[in-house]
Amino acid sequence: MSKCVWLLAAVALWGRDAWGQDARQIIEESQRRHRSASQQYEGVLEVYDAKGGRNEKRWQYARTGSYGQSKSVLRFVAPPLVKGVALLVHNHPDRASDQWMWTPELNRDRRIALQDRSTRFFGTDFSFEDLEERDAEQSDYRLLGEQVVDGQACYQVEAVPRKTRASQYTKTVIWVRKDILLPVQFEMYVKTELVKRMVHRRVEQVQGVWSTLELEMNDLKKKTRTVLKTEKLKYNVTLPEERFTLQALRRGE
Repeated sequence: MSKCVWLLAAVALWGRDAWGQDARQIIEESQRRHRSASQQYEGVLEVYDAKGGRNEKRWQYARTGSYGQSKSVLRFVAPPLVKGVALLVHNHPDRASDQWMWTPELNRDRRIALQDRSTRFFGTDFSFEDLEERDAEQSDYRLLGEQVVDGQACYQVEAVPRKTRASQYTKTVIWVRKDILLPVQFEMYVKTELVKRMVHRRVEQVQGVWSTLELEMNDLKKKTRTVLKTEKLKYNVTLPEERFTLQALRRGE
C-alpha cells in the first residue's frame, strides 16, 4: 500500500473515531445535566387503538438513583381493572435490569424474564424494556448529523446496544436538542425496520431541570399509540430505600 493510501486510510479511521467520541460525549453530557437523586410524578396514559378508540390509565411513579444504577416503581391507580398492578425495576450499569410485576388479583409477584421484555406493558405501547433507564456505557454511538425537530436544532445520534446488553432493538436513533442537550425524539429499529417512534411533546423546566411533561409512543406496526402526561413532577424528594423492594411491592407501598 502506498504512503498516500495509508494516509487516507488513517484520516478515515480518525474521522470515524472522532465522530463516535463526539456522539458518546453528547449522550454522557445529556445524562449528566439531567441527573437527579430521585424523582416522582403522577402519570396519565391515553391509549389509542388502531381505529382511534381511546382508554385512559393512571399510574404513580417513583425513582431513586440515576440511569444505570437507579431503582423505580410504578403502580396503576386507575381504572379498577388494573388498579394496584405494579412494576419494580432495578437497573444495572453492566447488564439488563431486574424487573418484577405485582398483580393484586393473583396476590403474587413474578419476575419478568428477558425474553418477555419486548411484550407490551398492560395494554400500553410501552414494552417492559422501554420502562428501563439505560446508562450511556450500555451502547455504542455514532453521530449521524443534525436535524430540526419542532423548530429546535438537534443532534441526531445512533445508539447500538453492546453485545453484553440484551435488547429487542437492533438500534435506536435519538434526536438531542442542541441548546439544552435533552433527547426529544427516539426511533427504534428491529434489523432495518422502524418499529416504534417516541416523541417528546412538551418540554419545560421543573426545579431547574429540563423535563418532558408529555410524550407519545407510537407502535408503527400495530398503528397504536400511547400518550403519557406527567403531573405533579418533583425532583430530589426524600424516598426511603425500602420503598424499592419486593416486600414493599407486595404491600402496595
